[in-house]
Amino acid sequence: MPFLRGMMMLAAGALLCAGHLATASERDDPRTPYRRPTSIPFPENAPYSPQMATLGKMLFFDPRLSGKQNLSCASCHNPSFGFEVPVPGAIGATNTPLGRKAPTVLNAAWIPTLFWDGRAPDLETQAMGPITADAEMDGKFPEIIARLKARPEYEAWFARLFPGKGVTQEGILTAIATYERTVVSGWAPFDRWVEGDETAIAPAAQRGFALFTGKAGCASCHTGWNFTDNRFHDLGLPTRDLGRAAFEPDSVLARHAFKTPGLRNLTYRAPFGHAGQFADLEAIVAFYESGGIARPSKSPLMKPLQLAPEERADLIAFLRALTAEQTRTALPNLPN
Repeated sequence: MPFLRGMMMLAAGALLCAGHLATASERDDPRTPYRRPTSIPFPENAPYSPQMATLGKMLFFDPRLSGKQNLSCASCHNPSFGFEVPVPGAIGATNTPLGRKAPTVLNAAWIPTLFWDGRAPDLETQAMGPITADAEMDGKFPEIIARLKARPEYEAWFARLFPGKGVTQEGILTAIATYERTVVSGWAPFDRWVEGDETAIAPAAQRGFALFTGKAGCASCHTGWNFTDNRFHDLGLPTRDLGRAAFEPDSVLARHAFKTPGLRNLTYRAPFGHAGQFADLEAIVAFYESGGIARPSKSPLMKPLQLAPEERADLIAFLRALTAEQTRTALPNLPN
């Protein structure tokens, strides 16, 4: 699996820590499982190239991929809001809110199944979903391909990157997915603390990490450097949405179960929840403390929790320490 070169990592804002052999003390350190990886994984059939990522970025921001040519992928995955949008349900092609909040694109290269219900096995399949969904972008690939072919700059890009094929549906999705894999959350104060800078986060956030991995039980699902087990859990939320059960109808625990979201850059990503039910971190932490609605499908990991006010403040301080400094994403110049 290819490794990214330094220049690409800088351009993508994906400054990852240098790998090294773990010492015995590091192996015993509860921070070690949260250390950042040293490379971005790309599939063998779609290896990284800066040209492919650049084309994908252009397409990601181009409204010509939508039916009315008024929406782009970035309409629901805005870099200013952690590659989400600050509303409970993104606004689709019919100018009405969608039933679920748009999941972030951040760190999607490490996510094995996409969407809240996990219905897409890879980023290429995920990219096709919103583009063609009637309620979302309402795009039709024959029309999209014709529009792109009508732009000489796009035609030249595709001819170079897909010799003998030119502009195709497969090429469009490959390029978008390649760009999305370069969307990596930057270094947060927490990462500097993990690497040994004991002053990188405040004592309150350090106590919050101890709660997160201990008494609060958050680390049961929010594991690894991206803080997700990439599995599906029913948290006991009031909802009629069956979630993962649409694809695992025989599993009791799949009813109302949704994929565990990663926790990077939370400060920019409110509201929270699969339908944006929680306005801020305080609201969603309060819900977790309640333990959720009792029902057969509710995850056994979801239990009522009693936090003292100072413990709640510490936990939220830790969650805020997972946010990297805000960076500006340069918009691409689109072909006329």
